[in-house]
Amino acid sequence: MTLYGVGLGPGEPDLVSVRGKRILEDVDVVYSPGRLSRTVATEHVPEERIGDLDFPMTRDEEKLRRAWKDAAAEIAPRAREGDAAFVTLGDPNVYSTFGHLRRTLDAFHPDVDLEVVPGVSAMTAFATALGVEIPAGSGLALREADQGRSPTGPDRMILFKVTDAPATHEGLVDAGYDVTYGRRLFMAQGETVVTDDPDEIDERDYYTLAYATRSNAAEELATAKFETADDRSGPVTEERAEGVACGDESPEVRSDD
Repeated sequence: MTLYGVGLGPGEPDLVSVRGKRILEDVDVVYSPGRLSRTVATEHVPEERIGDLDFPMTRDEEKLRRAWKDAAAEIAPRAREGDAAFVTLGDPNVYSTFGHLRRTLDAFHPDVDLEVVPGVSAMTAFATALGVEIPAGSGLALREADQGRSPTGPDRMILFKVTDAPATHEGLVDAGYDVTYGRRLFMAQGETVVTDDPDEIDERDYYTLAYATRSNAAEELATAKFETADDRSGPVTEERAEGVACGDESPEVRSDD
């Protein structure tokens, strides 16, 4: 018997993976750590198979440890007797509460079998939502920016937990970055916002990320030459594209001359 850690994706119910949906439909009980993940889970399983867990909103580590021990004590018997799932938004192993549950089970209930079902993370979904491309060979760092922090790194960064966008923005701009913000991307709950103006999202919201890139971060991409060819002389044929990519065609010479 198994406890599955199931990633629900960013928040829209139809972004749950096929495997995740199948497991949610098959297990005996689905545990949810919060309201948002519960909302997504109930799109795939009936209410009577949802098990709610109580986690205090606190930074007190002792209270949090007690809460996780209580959660593990609730889940472990169900996972021994049958199959159960613990759901989280995003991916269970990326900025997720599932890590706390796994460590607590390992410490107090090591006989419980665990299996992780990955989910779409904001770390990948943001690129589609913001309309950006991370080309092969790019340096990309993942940073946390809670409470106005402005971490720096390579030419491209994804910043999670942007809870004070104006303060974070000031530090990133000073470090030479252009910044775009995304709030509640691919989430069914709340308003989705994409903006480069931090004042539009100055109120605290845990589900806000930033994509920061230095202006000199552009790579020389072979296929970018296709756009140049198209701009010069209309549709790009296979022969013209090959010639332009190899540097054989000048602006004055067209492939049909």
